Amino acid sequence: MTKPFRLRPGPLVVASHNEGKVREILDLLAPFGFEVISAGALGLDEPEETGATFEANAILKARAAAEASGLPSLADDSGLAVEALDGQPGIYSARWAGETRDFAVAMRKVEDRLRALGATAPDQRRAHFIAVLALAFPGGDVAPFTGRVDGAIVWPPRGGKGFGYDPIFLPDSHSRTFGEMSAEEKHGWRPGQRTALSHRARAFQLFARHCLDAGS
Repeated sequence: MTKPFRLRPGPLVVASHNEGKVREILDLLAPFGFEVISAGALGLDEPEETGATFEANAILKARAAAEASGLPSLADDSGLAVEALDGQPGIYSARWAGETRDFAVAMRKVEDRLRALGATAPDQRRAHFIAVLALAFPGGDVAPFTGRVDGAIVWPPRGGKGFGYDPIFLPDSHSRTFGEMSAEEKHGWRPGQRTALSHRARAFQLFARHCLDAGS
């Protein structure tokens, strides 16, 4: 993070065309009084994600939306990193799902590669989700915030909630996958709570602390 910013309630662009991500960010922003609109609703183009890290891609998307809209913009870049696969799919998490964004295919690809390595025991299937939220203002000021949650890959997929790789990710100290959790359980966080669960909620917690005067 470059420096703390104070973001006052008003128009705010969520720089994403991913409906699942937009929905989660809208839920997190709900208590703070913003007039939120997505990049998709504004008809903004999706910039090519040319960064080599989650942070670089989040900043790229936030800056593009801020300049195109003339409004403060909040972008997310996130994905699943599997330790036995050297951190893959990582920043290519969405691309593993193909042009149709079929995450059943992406989850099967993760499982097939783990099995090809003989990684069947829980300690061989360690993984983490990472999310970076980047706030950008027209003119170039930007601040990124990173959240991470650790866990393990399970198979077969469990639960039809959430999106993406949620049904195969079991967070540490929990008995249910993200795909089996309600939206409130997975990413629900409000000012005054000590700990958020999901990677995106943890990134948002930092964003709220530094930009929204939301305390802990």
